[in-house]
Amino acid sequence: MFDVSTHNFWIALAVTTAAGLATGLGSLLVIFARQPNARLLAFGLAFAAGAMVYVSLTEILDKSILAFTDAYGPQLGFTWGTFAFLGGLLFIVGIDKLVPNPHERLEVDDPYFREHNTSYIKRVGLLTAVAITAHNFPEGLATFFATLENPGVGLPLAFAIAIHNIPEGIAIAVPVYFATNNKTYAFFACLLSGLAEPIGALIGYALLRPFLSEPVFGVVFGLIAGVMVFLALDELLPAAKRYAKGHETVYGLVTGMAALAISLVLFKW
Repeated sequence: MFDVSTHNFWIALAVTTAAGLATGLGSLLVIFARQPNARLLAFGLAFAAGAMVYVSLTEILDKSILAFTDAYGPQLGFTWGTFAFLGGLLFIVGIDKLVPNPHERLEVDDPYFREHNTSYIKRVGLLTAVAITAHNFPEGLATFFATLENPGVGLPLAFAIAIHNIPEGIAIAVPVYFATNNKTYAFFACLLSGLAEPIGALIGYALLRPFLSEPVFGVVFGLIAGVMVFLALDELLPAAKRYAKGHETVYGLVTGMAALAISLVLFKW
C-alpha cells in the first residue's frame, strides 16, 4: 500500500482546486469582453482539445502503463494499461449517454446574439454546466492522484487541465450570461462547475484510499486518459468546429498540443 503523507494530500487537494477554479477565468474573459467572439471560443475549445489529447496519450496513459509494469512486468503492464484506457472510453460513453452535452447547431448566423434564441441559449447553458460538472469529476481524480503520487508530475497535469478549464468556463459563461444578462450568475455558475473537480477527487480518494497500490493507480490513470481523449474528440472539437468560421479549430488544436508539449518539457528540467 502507498504511504500517502498528509502534506502530499493537502498539496494535491490545493492543486486540484486551483485547476478546477480555472473555469472562473474563462467566465471573466466573457464578462469583461466588449463582445463575445465565437471564433475566439472556437480556438479556445480546440486549444483545450489538443492539450487534453496530448497530455492524455503522452503522460497520463504512460503513467498507467508504468504503474502496471511495476506490478506485473512490461508485457502485462502495457496490456493492462491499454485495457484501462479503453475502459475509460467506455465509462465516459456511459456518462455521456446519461448526461449528454448539447450538440445541436442553431439555425442562425450568430447563435449568441439573437434575442429570439434566449430560451434555447438558456437551455444550452444549463445542459453545458451540468455536463461539464459531471465530466469534471474524473478530471479532478486525474489531477489529485497524479499530484498525490508525485507533486512534480502532478503539476504539469494540473496545468493542462487548468488550460482546458478556461474554455470550459467560456462555454458555460457565454450562454448563461447572454440568457440572463447577469455577470454574477455566469461567474458563479463557472465556479460551481469547477468545484466538481476537488469534490470528485475527495470522493475518489475516500473510496480508493484503503486500496492504493500500483495496480490501482494504473487503473485510475488509464481510465482518466480514456475519459479525457473522449471528451476532447466528442465534445470540444465538434463544439469548436460549430463556432469556427475558418481554420480556428486546427490552429487551436495544434497550438494546444504545442503548449502542453513545451510545458511538460519545462517541468522536467
